[in-house]
Amino acid sequence: MLVAVLAVIALAVGGCANFTEQDRQREAGAFSPNNRPSGQAEPTPPPETPRDTQPPPTGPCVDPDPAVIATCLASTGGVMPGDEQGEVTVVAERTTGKIITTKRYGPERVLGQAPVDASGDGGLIDFAFSPTYSQDRLIYALITTPSDNRVVRLAPGDVPKPILTGIPKGATGNMGSMYFRTPTELVVATGDAGNPAAAEDPSSLAGKLLLITSFTSGVSPRPRILASGFGSSVALCPNETSGTIYVADQTATEDRVQVIEEGGPKVLWTWPDKPQIAGCGVTGGSIFVSTTRTQRIEGIREPTREDPTITPPVVALEKRYGALGRMAALPNGLLQVATVNKQAGKPKPTDDRVFRFLPQGGGNDRT
Repeated sequence: MLVAVLAVIALAVGGCANFTEQDRQREAGAFSPNNRPSGQAEPTPPPETPRDTQPPPTGPCVDPDPAVIATCLASTGGVMPGDEQGEVTVVAERTTGKIITTKRYGPERVLGQAPVDASGDGGLIDFAFSPTYSQDRLIYALITTPSDNRVVRLAPGDVPKPILTGIPKGATGNMGSMYFRTPTELVVATGDAGNPAAAEDPSSLAGKLLLITSFTSGVSPRPRILASGFGSSVALCPNETSGTIYVADQTATEDRVQVIEEGGPKVLWTWPDKPQIAGCGVTGGSIFVSTTRTQRIEGIREPTREDPTITPPVVALEKRYGALGRMAALPNGLLQVATVNKQAGKPKPTDDRVFRFLPQGGGNDRT
């Protein structure tokens, strides 16, 4: 299912591209997974390919860093790989409502768009492709409107159709996350809309982990609540192999990573210094987080039944790309990370960007 979806997305940015000053064009080389000794690492550049030996295109949106695969984006929301190697990315422009796919040097394609209210931290927050995207071209998106946060369905040539409405909206605390757990189950994490009490209120959809199983537009049954009590900037990072769901969020006193168990969320690690965790991803036996304030990627070991020990996080990357937002992980150990410098950092001419990163030892690997 996922492979078919990625093949369709990768095809959307295939072919030749014309490079001009005005167009945002990208193309990427390939990363190769390697052993992950402990310690901090710089981004691993892709190996040279025949295309890399050619002079790069010119223009204001060409980034010399070979790890950068998308440039000149509006402030970003969710991000996901667009192919199995991580050379293609799909990223939400939070403030424009566009879902864009591209690769290093291009071309760029808009796969979907919805009108959004991008005030505060709202807008196009996250998206998930239909499990049958190769046939129906449907995309589900978590967006902010003038009245609420909601899940909508996007179809080519049609207006967004509401699937779940009435998720509380606030001046802050709108950032959530979503993914298809199975072809008939859409898991949606919602922020607390700036009201921690709402996250504990069973009648509110704020600060919750929701399960949507009805995808018809209009009146739909209330989603099942899988967990409650989440803060702001809630990010999901499931282990696709085991089905385990990890959640990263920010509270008034700390940032944290939790695992969803039958009895509810269980805290795995907290950051009392509040680095502003914005994204998370699971790969290679590690749980990685990206931070906005401290501009880091940090990793902790993923606990197992055989070894449930959690050891302090290891910094895998620090202050190279500025303020970091959402991230996504690939099975080959690669991460795709979006920057949020236009919202929370000091933007450079090619911001905002998506870059590829291959951590080395960021999760305290077992030896």
